[in-house]
Parts: sequence; C-alpha cells; structure tokens
Amino acid sequence: MHVSTEAPASFRTSAAQPNALGLVRQGIQDVLSRRHLIRYLVQADLKKKGADTLFGNIWWVLDPLLQMAVYVILVSVIFARTQPDYPLFIFAAILPWKWFQSTIQDAIVSVVQSERLIKQIHFPKLVLPLASEVAGIANFAFGLIPLFALLLIFYRDRLSAWVLLIPVVAVVQFAFTVAVATALAAINVFYRDIGNVSRHALRLWFYLSPALWSVASLDKLARDEPIVYHIMMANPFAILFESYRNLIYYDTGPNWPGLAVLTGVSIVLIGLAVWLFKRVEPSFAKVL
Repeated sequence: MHVSTEAPASFRTSAAQPNALGLVRQGIQDVLSRRHLIRYLVQADLKKKGADTLFGNIWWVLDPLLQMAVYVILVSVIFARTQPDYPLFIFAAILPWKWFQSTIQDAIVSVVQSERLIKQIHFPKLVLPLASEVAGIANFAFGLIPLFALLLIFYRDRLSAWVLLIPVVAVVQFAFTVAVATALAAINVFYRDIGNVSRHALRLWFYLSPALWSVASLDKLARDEPIVYHIMMANPFAILFESYRNLIYYDTGPNWPGLAVLTGVSIVLIGLAVWLFKRVEPSFAKVL
C-alpha cells in the first residue's frame, strides 16, 4: 500500500484501543520498561554519528563556531548592526537552536529508518524517537565546550555563576523538543514530506525567533510590523533565547515566569504527542 493512497486505520477509528489517558499511560510504561533498550539505541546513535564524519562528535564543537562566524559577518559587517560582544551574543542562540534543529530532524526519520527492525521484532516504537531526543543531549554537551572557551578566553568579564543554571533552561527546552519531535516522528511515517518540509519550516522558525537580535531591539518592529512582532514573542524560543542570554551574556537570571509557562505547555504537548504516537503505532508495520 502506498502511503499516500490511504490514511492509516488508526486515524479512522479508535476501535479496540484504550482511551486517550490509557494511551499516554501505556506510552510512559513503554519508556520506563525499555530503559536499557533506549540506552543502547542512544549509544548506537552517538557511535554512528561519530563514525559518519571525519571529525565525528567534534563537529558539534566546530559547527556552531562556524555558524557564529557567518552571522557575525552578516549582522556586524554587512548590516552594520552594533551589539557589544556580538559573537557571544549570537552563540548563546546558535547553540540551543542547533540542538533543537538536529534533534527534530533526527527524530523525524527515526521510525522510518528502522523499517526492517519494526517488521521483524515486536517492541514499543516510542523508544525510537526518544532515543534520538536523548542522544541530542550529549551533542548539546559537546557544544558547551566552545561556549565556555569563548567565555574563558575572550569574554571573561561576562562569565558569572549564572551559567550554572544553563541545565535548568535546557531541561525546559528538552521537554518542548520531545513533544514536537515525537509528534512529527509519528506523522512522518504516513506523510514522508514532513522530513523535507521541516527543513524549511525550521529555517523560517529560526528567523522568526529573536536569535540575531535581542528582544529589546524589536521595539521598532512592534510599531511597523505588529503581527510579525507578536508571532516572534509567542515563539517558545523567545523565552528560551532570552533565558540563555540572560545567563551567558547579561549576567542575570533567566525568564522564570516564561520558563514556568513553557514547562506547563510542554508537559501538555508531550501528553498529546504520546497519545498521537500510540494512537497510530499499530499501523506502522503496515505502512512502512
């Protein structure tokens, strides 16, 4: 059956399936009961990525630095925008965004790339995107190396104890990422264009986030383009970027109210993503 000729049965009927809360509970039990499998998949994912490129996992150190250089030239030289210590300012956004972007793209294809395994072995498929999401944490940790190198070597005056709270913001980002990535991984099984569309959507998402400029510098945009401004402010990464920059660049605490709201929203979205995934999971083997 071609994936575009018929919607999966799980989208058409809920017969013989638990209710929504039952599916979410089942998903949680799947994860807890397969902790060793998830750990194995995470290790295999990290090992595979490290072997696929010349620099391996060191690329997570080099890539954000190269991206930083591109945006510094674009904004500081070509656009002639003045922002003190702009390399550190932009790096504080590039690093978490690269984590989010790579995790989303890896999780989207995690199920379809395991086609043979799914057809041969019975196991909860929810562990596949979750393993990709957890593996992203290790990659983010690699990215902290150039961040602290920048702080210690070039911007020591901006280094403070606030950077110790980076994991707190990262936990909130991880929860939001899990929700988005898990839902897209399920949908991509039936509509393979999700993988292609996501690359363009993520690029647009980045530019609709206060990544290249600070939230405070968007006042003119609020006057000239209020719709775009409100979209940018409703973006979860407005909260995340502001919080990371407060800790890394501004020597102050994160946006606690915003993080609290985003945490609550992320928990709800995780429940919905797990429900969706478990709802369509029985059709995976038929469609793949």
